Amino acid sequence: MGLLPLTYRRPQYAEKSELDDSDHISQTSLDDGSETTGKTPDRSVKSSRFGILSGIPAALSFDRIIQGGTCPPCTIRDFMNYLIYIERAAENLQFFLWYYDYIRRFVLANSSDLALAPRWTNAMEDEVAVRIQKDHAENARKEPTTGLVAELFRGTDFEGRAEVPTAPHRDFYAFLAPPPTPEDDDEFDSVSSKTATYRAKAAAAFASAGAKAPFAIQPFRKEIDRVIATYIMDGAPRQLNLSDREQKAVLQALAYTTHPSAFHSIIKLVESALRRQAHPNFIRWSICNGNPARVFFARALGVGTNVFSFLLAVILTLSRAGRGYRALAAIGWVVGIATLIAAYKGMCVVLHGLHHRHVRPWELFLAEENAFDLGRRSFDSFGTSNSYEDEPWVIRYQNRSLIRKIFDRQVWIKEPAMRQIQDTIFVQSILCAVVVSGILTTVFVLMPGGNFF
Repeated sequence: MGLLPLTYRRPQYAEKSELDDSDHISQTSLDDGSETTGKTPDRSVKSSRFGILSGIPAALSFDRIIQGGTCPPCTIRDFMNYLIYIERAAENLQFFLWYYDYIRRFVLANSSDLALAPRWTNAMEDEVAVRIQKDHAENARKEPTTGLVAELFRGTDFEGRAEVPTAPHRDFYAFLAPPPTPEDDDEFDSVSSKTATYRAKAAAAFASAGAKAPFAIQPFRKEIDRVIATYIMDGAPRQLNLSDREQKAVLQALAYTTHPSAFHSIIKLVESALRRQAHPNFIRWSICNGNPARVFFARALGVGTNVFSFLLAVILTLSRAGRGYRALAAIGWVVGIATLIAAYKGMCVVLHGLHHRHVRPWELFLAEENAFDLGRRSFDSFGTSNSYEDEPWVIRYQNRSLIRKIFDRQVWIKEPAMRQIQDTIFVQSILCAVVVSGILTTVFVLMPGGNFF
């Protein structure tokens, strides 16, 4: 593969605040007729407003990564590890993968059972949104009344007793849910207790959203209860970043049906966050071929080389040496400036010369079988939270000496598109270094000699 255009710029870092509701994806697979295939639709979200998707070649697109068409360090497993250890938002990808697998399984289910789970239409979604908006407006009008009553009785014997009663907070219903039943030796009893716990948590979530109890005979109802307890309700181990209104809207939909269209409102948010924030940030992070210690070392080396070259040019200018000798500093400036520019973009030129990258800290201490188990658990649709602070490698890597971090184990970069990006950045660094060093060399060569020694 050749170089990208020399005007190439790596993806800009996408902040969460840059995600705008007006720029969400237009439809999901349920609305564009792709439901029958059960596959993730091959489309990409473009946002010229923020430009955060520029700098990503087609070979590293979001769809290509999800479909398994990339090599390390840009595979879907690498993407998941980035979301767990760096961005700490793996629940989005976990829910995304579960959702499209759920569509596939829902379509292949018994047709007679599907009649019990009708589609959640746009009209229903709009009606629920209006109702939630109305409830919020009514609650907002009640809050000032509560404050006035409290102020009226302030300083009297009735202070604190005359508050206007309000609806219980959703945490009140969560408190009513029974605690998880510990597993015992009987696998059947263990599964039954977990199912009852998920059902109780889902019922508490429905009650907090003001939704009616759903029909338990609907297809996949038990799985939907687990989804609510894992991703949607307050305090869930993998709770999605949803507003109060978005949470209530999806719970209202799930109380009505288990059809995949019930997730229509939140899957747009999840997929938009993955495509427009997590994916560009992942590509930007993957361009870095060295760990922070190595990149800092490269920057220090670049600064040192530039300072040495500058001092050499000054000494030669003040001496009786010929003007041509002053051009020797250009060699150091080219090396130092190129190293600094590449390090600014997270690259070490030495590692790039070998097309290597440092092994990630979570990969460094894990045995092959443990790494496999860890990756498999991260792709489980249901499980505990995605926290990793208690994993053994965290302390071991923190206690690792700085020298060992700088010269950590290296692996070959297998993805051709990533090597192409890094080659382009390296060439850009060399060209910028040549231009800047040429200007500096011209200035020192044209200076009159000091003839001091």
